Amino acid sequence: MKRFLPMAMIAILTATPSWGADLVKRADSRFQSQETDEAPDFRRHVVPLMGKLACNSRSCHGSFQGRGGFRLSLFGYDFKMDHDGLAAGDEPRIDLENPTKSLALLKPTEGEPHEGGKRMDVNSWEYNLFHAWIQKGGKQIKPEDPSFVRLDVSPSEILFNKDGQTSQLTVIAVWSDGSRENVTCLSRFKTNDDQVALIDGEGLVSASKPGDTHVVVFYDNGVQPISVIRPLSALAGENYPKVDTPTQIDKLVVNKLRKLGIVPSDQSSDAEFLRRVSLDLTGTLPTPDQVETFLADSNANKRAEIIETLMESPAYVAWWTTKICDFTGNNSDALANVTPVRGQSSQDWYDWVAKRVTENAPYDDLVEGIVMATGREQGQTYTEYSETMSKLYAKKSEGNFAERHTMPYYWARRTVRRPEEKALAFAYTFMGIRIQCAQCHKHPFDQWTQDDYKQFTNFFRRVNSGVDRRSRDEQQALLAKLDTKDLRGGQLRRRLGQLVRDGAVVPFDEVYVTPPSKRPVAKNNKNKKKNRRRTPQTPASAKVLGGEIVNLNELEDPRSALMEWLREKDNPYFARSFVNRVWANYFNIGIVEPPDDLSLANPPSNRELLDYLTSAFVENDYDMKWLHRTITNSRAYQASWKPNETNRADQRNFSHSIARRLPAEIAYDAIRQATAADKSLAALHTDLKSRTIAIAGASARGNRGNGPAYALTIFGKSIRESNCDCDRSSEPSLLQTLYLQNDRDLLSMIDRPRDGWIDELARSLKPAGNKGRQSKAVRQAAAKISQINKLFAGLQARKKKLVKEDNIEQVKELDKKIKRLKSQRNKQVAIVKKSRKEAEEAQPQKVASLDTASIVKQAYLRSLSRYPSESELKLSSQYIDEADDTVEGVRGLLWALLNTKEFIVNH
Repeated sequence: MKRFLPMAMIAILTATPSWGADLVKRADSRFQSQETDEAPDFRRHVVPLMGKLACNSRSCHGSFQGRGGFRLSLFGYDFKMDHDGLAAGDEPRIDLENPTKSLALLKPTEGEPHEGGKRMDVNSWEYNLFHAWIQKGGKQIKPEDPSFVRLDVSPSEILFNKDGQTSQLTVIAVWSDGSRENVTCLSRFKTNDDQVALIDGEGLVSASKPGDTHVVVFYDNGVQPISVIRPLSALAGENYPKVDTPTQIDKLVVNKLRKLGIVPSDQSSDAEFLRRVSLDLTGTLPTPDQVETFLADSNANKRAEIIETLMESPAYVAWWTTKICDFTGNNSDALANVTPVRGQSSQDWYDWVAKRVTENAPYDDLVEGIVMATGREQGQTYTEYSETMSKLYAKKSEGNFAERHTMPYYWARRTVRRPEEKALAFAYTFMGIRIQCAQCHKHPFDQWTQDDYKQFTNFFRRVNSGVDRRSRDEQQALLAKLDTKDLRGGQLRRRLGQLVRDGAVVPFDEVYVTPPSKRPVAKNNKNKKKNRRRTPQTPASAKVLGGEIVNLNELEDPRSALMEWLREKDNPYFARSFVNRVWANYFNIGIVEPPDDLSLANPPSNRELLDYLTSAFVENDYDMKWLHRTITNSRAYQASWKPNETNRADQRNFSHSIARRLPAEIAYDAIRQATAADKSLAALHTDLKSRTIAIAGASARGNRGNGPAYALTIFGKSIRESNCDCDRSSEPSLLQTLYLQNDRDLLSMIDRPRDGWIDELARSLKPAGNKGRQSKAVRQAAAKISQINKLFAGLQARKKKLVKEDNIEQVKELDKKIKRLKSQRNKQVAIVKKSRKEAEEAQPQKVASLDTASIVKQAYLRSLSRYPSESELKLSSQYIDEADDTVEGVRGLLWALLNTKEFIVNH
């Protein structure tokens, strides 16, 4: 059926630039008839057609099992496999003598039963193309054939303004010999948001609801996203109001907002800004004194100045070291056996990164220290290396791991033993891309093929962790001097850990790079087996993703080529991925979202913005503080969270601040800060030893338990177990609500003696404070009684079961436990009775000189980092004044503030 285009579409097509006289017309016009002399090309036409018809999809012949005894490579691109599947074997799918009898034609036209149903009609252009390829010999591609270069798609951006509008994409494939062909009919299409734009199988884009998204074109190895925009208001384009754009970031953000008709929110208040930037930059709430000083300051440049102050704080170092440890995968479990002293490797990793963050080392230098890391420092023998490490791990430690030039533990993790695991981890950590799909097949949303993945993996085949076979004699000599005879495995490791702590020199595992293999590749299976028992054959070449082939035999360390490639000015991933991750920290989402998925089919929401920040970051010598400073000084970052009519639904164009739940470590520390006595609160800003934002390692096992571990788990602390930023969660949950309302850990922080704000207040308000402490004793005892009752109920149920089973011995043991629990419960009941009796005898006392308003302001400043409004001040003061016990009234107010959304989110 012929499609008639609206006038708007005709205008777009007539505006399309001329492709030149050498442009090959569409296949659907060239193969309308079987009367053609053209021999279709297997790569250019046949494989894309099979993809278009979904023959090589996961649900059809592209599955690992295939279908009906016929298997294709998933999404194509293993051309030999696909050609062999069609033309080779005892029962080929094509019949060169009689093409019309080919199963490849009979099945999809249902000339024979086909589980996949009818895919094309006899004498359709698709049928004719396939028939012509078979008739002309069903030829495979040849090594000398032109390679695919790129896709040119027009229009490059689609702007809709009303329902029912359409726009037809034109897709041109460009090949290395300069030839170009209109491959629109052979391309596949998808939309990233069908609420905004729909696209059919022919590349016709239709307007849906207002908003912005991308439609994506797939052909051969090409993936091309096209931006689709439909304004959300009548203020788009020429109707857009004048908006302040003081920085280049703001100019680029507003350029996109203008197309959408979205007006950014007003600037945030000083209190909102200070709390936001303190949490984002340092993972720390500002103290009440800091808030009051900042609000009273009339200096017009105070926001820029506080940013500089925060970047010089220990908390900035702690939080951004933690973030980099997230990205690089500092996982305690994966490092458990890296050194004889368990648990120290994660701390060393953290300290090494912290030193570079403190010094504001260029990001590329920091990364080089990880990428190029080896166990030994330059010039060290294995024995000297073991001596140095032994001194470092002794009880009386000599030296500082952070002073090392490189940090090798990234390559020593048990989760990256195999070259394939190293390749996946490297791509995620330093490039922000996910290439795991390409292990088995062509990546569905990017250009990477299985061959690309294998070639990239070759860079890591000579990178090892353990003891180099060239150092085995030295290792054995060190072991011979120690009392470790007949010990193996875990026993040996535990013994070495004891010895090294006592000052002995023990052998250490190391990260090392083996030299390239000089022997020739074996020519027969017998020799291959023999060679495998000696030294593995290492590949002579590797290929950077989307780049050049590298001769590995010329490199002492193959990773040097990778590091050189990462530093190239036009590298599309390295600087870009870090910039995007940092941006996501400040805006809740990345310019590319998710931030660790820089695939071609997942384009940035504002390409010009990401391009600018990336190039400027590189030009500023990868200065991390420059990046933080540039982002936080922008008006876009400092915008209010309060939306207006135009940006209320906007979540990805940075028109206003998005309220987001505090990260786990920051949330826990914020509770500690809000409930701490004044002196302790000040110390938490300078002494980071007890702060959860400064915890070195992470793991699923390490996040379980009581206190901070439990809280960090339910609030989503990164477990650093997979190649995914999703190891950290920001989703709200019922457990988080229950924790904030009545968890024993939270209540104990509110009521903690000596360094708690409530206790400090109680002592200053004697004798009313005594009653507050008595109430606390009741609460603690009641909590213990509740816990004992739960245990008691469980034991009683188990006893009942054992009695039925006539298990007398275990019943006796349970009776002893039940008796002990009853005794413990009676003690706690006595405490409750005594405390309540004392409370009944005591008369509620008021402090006539109490400045309730000041206390209320302090409660708001230490929790919400702002002054209360007039209504909040009046209501809170009334609550405290009407409480039977003053301290209990303040305690209730603080508890209520900790349970507000305003406290647990950054906004």
